[in-house]
Amino acid sequence: MYYILFYKTVPDYIERRAQYREAHLTLARAAHQRGEMVLAGALAEPADGAVLVFRGDSSTVAEEFARQDPYVRNGLITSWEVRPWTVVIGG
Repeated sequence: MYYILFYKTVPDYIERRAQYREAHLTLARAAHQRGEMVLAGALAEPADGAVLVFRGDSSTVAEEFARQDPYVRNGLITSWEVRPWTVVIGG
């Protein structure tokens, strides 16, 4: 099963993320290497959110990622939500 973690960011996210970016990417790389995170990236035009796709038996992996993410812990993410994703083609 796939789960999508949706992030909503603060308006000045691009300017504020630099000091937390390496820790965020380290967390993301580790999740990817474990096979939990499939792909992830920021939304553009406008840069107001991000989408992170996880694979697992439940939404727990995505939820735990969000709780540990330096972007969330340091107030760059105003809200997050995990939703199950029914993949019809691909995957």
